[in-house]
Amino acid sequence: MTTKKITFDPESGAAYSCDLIMNVGADFNAKFNIVDTANTGFNFSTTNSVGIGTTTGWTGSSQMTKSTAIGSTAFPAATFTVGIDTTASSGYGLTVSLGSTDTRSVKAGRYVYDVLVGSGATVYRIIDGNILVRGGVSSAP
Repeated sequence: MTTKKITFDPESGAAYSCDLIMNVGADFNAKFNIVDTANTGFNFSTTNSVGIGTTTGWTGSSQMTKSTAIGSTAFPAATFTVGIDTTASSGYGLTVSLGSTDTRSVKAGRYVYDVLVGSGATVYRIIDGNILVRGGVSSAP
């Protein structure tokens, strides 16, 4: 599992760029430890130092596609499961995952992805980047 530490600054409006690698036919998991600009675990469930205020019901979504060209994002190559950890003691996190059954249907190559998080009507693009999908030769066990 890939683990990356990222700084989430909702006021900047910029996503953190992070490139990943996925293997066809294997489980894919990427964990992101989220900190605020003071390097403190970004708390997705209470008032935090970046001034969002008290928020509840954070959700996340993430997809990957071959490119961001017009029309290409209407047909994602995969839709990830996004988990938001609101109980971490030393930092809060996001997990982006895709099971081995789903990775089998993704063709090898380079893709783009992003991760969105939101609470209520406010949505933030928190992470984006490339995913290199490497093909395999073995069949599933």
